[in-house]
Amino acid sequence: MAVSSTMLALGTPMPTFKLPDVRSGIPMDSDSLPADRPVLVVFLCAHCPYVVHIQPTLAQIAADYAPQGLSVVGITSNDVLQYPQDAPELTAQMADSAGLRFPVLYDESQAVAKAFTAACTPDFFLFSPSRQLAYRGQIDDSRPGRGADRPEKGARDGRHLREAIEAVLSGQPAPAEQFPSIGCNIKWKPGNAPAYFG
Repeated sequence: MAVSSTMLALGTPMPTFKLPDVRSGIPMDSDSLPADRPVLVVFLCAHCPYVVHIQPTLAQIAADYAPQGLSVVGITSNDVLQYPQDAPELTAQMADSAGLRFPVLYDESQAVAKAFTAACTPDFFLFSPSRQLAYRGQIDDSRPGRGADRPEKGARDGRHLREAIEAVLSGQPAPAEQFPSIGCNIKWKPGNAPAYFG
């Protein structure tokens, strides 16, 4: 089911988290991120066609802006009992094959997804160096194709996210007009769906 991001209020402080990395199993603490750099948190998963669609663009954005000081963290929160293809090991394989060189963390309890009000995959949250939410929205206006009758549409260039990152890196506010990300809904555990879902 395709859903839109919740558009969390701009200026919201970044929730803290400590989650295991899908590659190493070693926990990563949000407090360990460089204190003077912006942070992009991306909720993603291995199987979602919307995530597969944006993988090359996301990999390029992360590579382009890491030298300028952007920290990128991926988080996967899907219920792996219902969706075993999103288990940490398979997510690690996906990240490696897609060239996602940033840490990808496993939110088994789904508490971190709820803290961010994450709703879909992919869901993007860009925080300023002071850890205030500066951008939440789509990477660009492209959408994956769904067969010959529903071809891919939009420009797969990452321009909306790039504009926001460049503004934050230069100490400026992100563009005021921000459009929700769209993707597969986060696969909540039975009885664990948040109030904002549905």
